[in-house]
Amino acid sequence: MWPLRLAWALAVLGIVAGTDPTAPPPDKASIFADLTPAELRAVRDFLMGRPELGLSPSRGGSLAQNTLFLVELLPPKKRLALRHLDKGGPAPRRQARAVVFFGGQAEPNITEFAVGPLPQPSSYRPLRFKGRRTVPFAARPMTQLEYELLHRALVRATEPLYRLLRDATGFWYHNCTDRCLTFSDIAPRGLAPGERRSWFMLQRFVEGYFLHPVGLEILIDHRDPDPRRWAVQSVWYNGQYFSSPQELAERYEQGQVAVARLDEHASQLLFSTYVPRGRFTTGTPTNVHGAKVCEPQGQRYRLRGNRLEYGGWSLAFRLRSSSGLQLFDLRFNEERVAYEVSVQEAIAFYGGDTPAAMQTKYIDAGWGMGSVTYELAPGIDCPEVATYLDAHHFYDTDRPVRFARAVCIFELPTGVPLRRHFNSNFQGGYHFYAGLEGHALVLRTTSTVYNYDYIWDFLLYPNGVMEAKVHATGFIHATFYTPQGRRYGSRVQSHVLGNMHTHLVHYKVDLDIAGTGNSFETVDLSFENISNPWSPDARVVQPWLHRRPRHSERQAAFPLGQALPRYLLFSNPRQQNRWGHARSYRIQHSSHAGRVLPRGWREERGISWGRYHLAVTRHHENEAVSSSLYTQNDPWEPLVNFESFIRDDESIEDQDLVAWVTVGFLHIPHAEDVPNTATPGNAVGFFLRPFNFFDEDPSVASLSPVIVRPLDQSFSRLEVQRWTPDTPGPCVAPGPFTYNGTYWPE
Repeated sequence: MWPLRLAWALAVLGIVAGTDPTAPPPDKASIFADLTPAELRAVRDFLMGRPELGLSPSRGGSLAQNTLFLVELLPPKKRLALRHLDKGGPAPRRQARAVVFFGGQAEPNITEFAVGPLPQPSSYRPLRFKGRRTVPFAARPMTQLEYELLHRALVRATEPLYRLLRDATGFWYHNCTDRCLTFSDIAPRGLAPGERRSWFMLQRFVEGYFLHPVGLEILIDHRDPDPRRWAVQSVWYNGQYFSSPQELAERYEQGQVAVARLDEHASQLLFSTYVPRGRFTTGTPTNVHGAKVCEPQGQRYRLRGNRLEYGGWSLAFRLRSSSGLQLFDLRFNEERVAYEVSVQEAIAFYGGDTPAAMQTKYIDAGWGMGSVTYELAPGIDCPEVATYLDAHHFYDTDRPVRFARAVCIFELPTGVPLRRHFNSNFQGGYHFYAGLEGHALVLRTTSTVYNYDYIWDFLLYPNGVMEAKVHATGFIHATFYTPQGRRYGSRVQSHVLGNMHTHLVHYKVDLDIAGTGNSFETVDLSFENISNPWSPDARVVQPWLHRRPRHSERQAAFPLGQALPRYLLFSNPRQQNRWGHARSYRIQHSSHAGRVLPRGWREERGISWGRYHLAVTRHHENEAVSSSLYTQNDPWEPLVNFESFIRDDESIEDQDLVAWVTVGFLHIPHAEDVPNTATPGNAVGFFLRPFNFFDEDPSVASLSPVIVRPLDQSFSRLEVQRWTPDTPGPCVAPGPFTYNGTYWPE
């Protein structure tokens, strides 16, 4: 029922390691650390105590009141942070970002405030967004209170449909006990700015209810803060539209409705459950544990507060409630590679035959994508030996909410050598063998945005490579099957259509390659046809490197649907490596993203970043994010218009540059997506790879290689050279599996 649908709506955070969640991190990374529970409460108490704001608790009451919706860290300005990190300047003033819903005013609005200094705030000021100070009230994210009120509205709306629902599905919505219906709500909520009317798709409330639509969808206008003025505007049932529930009920009693009678529900035969069924024909065992990750000689990474170190890498990180993982001050061997790498947005735009399907255009930051970071299961979501961190969110709540084991960190054997070579003598023997084990450090969290589960990873490799990756799993967004539905997806059960959709994910990569003065160029190959210098009568056709410096932002915006140059290089023009090359890093996509809507079409305006594989802009503090909490419910006139970032076509030569990276894939659901979409083949991301940044592969500093050299012609005597113990030792089995899964206010 609706309380489960609301479970996503709890958030703000402070990442904590160990047993003391209030202990400040010990080094300069603390300027990027999430707010502690004590700081979150201090901000809440300070704002609640300001009489001019007139704030009320968010729980209970009405929509027509002023409430505190979100509190999270307001990161420092880059200029001040670098002065502190690089020049020994003072730590920037620690501040919070607070989002307030002013629903109790004559003209309701949303206003964001900077609150500080922390830990004891004493002042606040409104934040502006390129000249705009407030956000339309209709653009606000949903809250638990609004869902409670909508649940009551659905109870009233479905009461006339009791007989139809009972006869056709065996379940009903109002006054139910164990055979209840629940709902999925659809966004955006309307067709134009200022609207707030949502389609609700009813489903049997069983395990995996996302795959159990019953064929009934209801459109409710809930724009007015007074729920007494809410109204049902339309009803769809099994391919037919009706003006009201009463009309549908009357037509049913008159035998004028095509009824879709669902199979009798049998909980033990649910196709949407994880309970095993069927068998593998080989008979190989699956009832014993498979391979596991272990650390036979302890951890090879160091975690100090929110500072993470591994090999040559060091970085600061946080988990922001609004959009998820954010890395800062990313360095290799103490040289900064990027100031910030962060998740900005994730979207899924659908097509379908039912009104809910054709309206579904999910923009996940509007659902608190960073706040739905539920407990990670050891041995499944992360290895048992991982370090697990709690998070604290203040999102649609009156107190900080602790999410246990929301983040994990672990070293992963990649299963493939980082590099290796067998040097054959081509006579049955060899001169030497050498190899270096493949490992990466993984920083992971998940976002369960209602039906979909996103697994967010940042991976650090010993050779100076960083990878950002997201896996999509969870339940597909399914609608009721109609014969016309096959135009938009696959029939996956008797009455279930898996609807086609495109996933796009957006990242911000604020690169500082050996300093903040960077330039950008693309490199690809062209062919030349030249005279053969050693055989004048012949011709040679060969490739050559075609370098194209990109001088301005428009030249560095690469639209989806067009070929992306294969080398995207960011360099410091004033620094060279030992061999005379500009020290550079390369962005390499792992994606097959495509456009979700034609350029400029209504909702597409809110996700204009999705027009480009890559866009490179100059750093500006008022262009800190590419999306917002409010785009989901007002994509038509978005608060953040990414296209404006590149419209002025500024110079990007020897400037502080930001790369905006879009990755994604088309998903046409199929039978094998039941019960859940599987992760293999459903991962996208990008790499940051050094390109002449170093003088050689920096992983030569690792003490993990093995070199084997024969000492005689018979290969009976070998020299094995290694710098680690001869054997790794046993993997110590951890304790039994445990899981709690709760997240409670503190």
